[in-house]
Amino acid sequence: MVYYSDLAEKNDEVIKSLEAASMDSSLTGNEELCMGCVPLYGKNVDYERGVKEALSEQFVSPVEQKLQYMGRIDFDNPKEPVFVFASTYVKLRFKGTTCYAKLRSHINYWSCYMGVFVDGVQKKFRLPENDEVMVCLAKDLEDSEHEVMLFKRQDACNHVDFLGFYIDKKGEILENEPLPERKIEVYGDSVSAGEVSEAVEYVGEQDPKHDGAPSNSWYSYSWMAARKLNAQIHNISQGGLALLDGTGWFCGPDFKGAFSLYDRIEHNVYLGRIKKWDFKNYIPDVVVIALGQNDANPVDFMAEDPEGEMAQYWKDSYKYFVGLLRKQYGAETHFIFTTTILGHDPSWDNAIGEICAELGGKEKNYHHFMYTNNGCGTKGHIRVPEADAMSDELSAFIETNCY
Repeated sequence: MVYYSDLAEKNDEVIKSLEAASMDSSLTGNEELCMGCVPLYGKNVDYERGVKEALSEQFVSPVEQKLQYMGRIDFDNPKEPVFVFASTYVKLRFKGTTCYAKLRSHINYWSCYMGVFVDGVQKKFRLPENDEVMVCLAKDLEDSEHEVMLFKRQDACNHVDFLGFYIDKKGEILENEPLPERKIEVYGDSVSAGEVSEAVEYVGEQDPKHDGAPSNSWYSYSWMAARKLNAQIHNISQGGLALLDGTGWFCGPDFKGAFSLYDRIEHNVYLGRIKKWDFKNYIPDVVVIALGQNDANPVDFMAEDPEGEMAQYWKDSYKYFVGLLRKQYGAETHFIFTTTILGHDPSWDNAIGEICAELGGKEKNYHHFMYTNNGCGTKGHIRVPEADAMSDELSAFIETNCY
């Protein structure tokens, strides 16, 4: 086990860039963009001292009933739940001065960064590869009520086992506010997961080189939209994901598509654990399907021949995919078919529009939604201000058509 102290510094460049983004006239007053993201930098300190200090505190087991979880989580071992998808979180409210978290990482690619809010202040920290860590999330706080939300910034490029919190020996675990009644679910790719969202100096441009640090699901359009709707979210999004196996970019060279992901928790074959999901655990009011971007790899068959055999197979498969989810969720759940503002050929959106009409459209709770600058808004991933604008449009559409 490795121990990390809470020796923290502000990442001034990220703070300044996020604050600059918030000055955009269209985003004025959006406190989320001003909040920034403070990396929890830590030095390796004396192992025995650090672990002894943490373990002398009160253990808050993952099975503690007052903890609040959100997301598609593997609870097969309830004492070691596995966080797989972006936007997954566990929230603790407590009275005390100190909070540690014990975690274990399983990494396929990128570095593994976790996010945490302590009393509304966001931080991030990097986990070592495939090791257990004790992380000091907060220390020397005022002896009063506090809230800690530990969340997964990235998609299934890694899995993280949550092994519990530690708070003051005399601390008190408090009840959380209930989760929102509204529920949405998103099936998407890296854009929906918030990949490279914090690289705000690259708005409209190709991505910079990175190790996963600027990816943050908190700033994904999908989680932003959920917060604006006061809704829970299961963000079933994965970088490189397409609809069909053998296309896209996920889990190459034998690429896996949404059919190999939609009904699973763990789904990354390179992390060695594949587990089925029980759909009874979460019935959403609204399902957003944001696929059709990575599907153009290795061949953009929709652009080449929208009426061709491969294009028709994709459209039939899309309808079949929707049917699988409809069977799980029932007739009342609304489905939104969309892509994003990332550049792609408009033939994909035309195909999705055809699918929506063939399934019965709004009368059958199917909706085709397109953003103002759909498919032509940026050359790279969606940055914070772009995601904020997308979430405004999406949440307004959902509020009007689905609630």
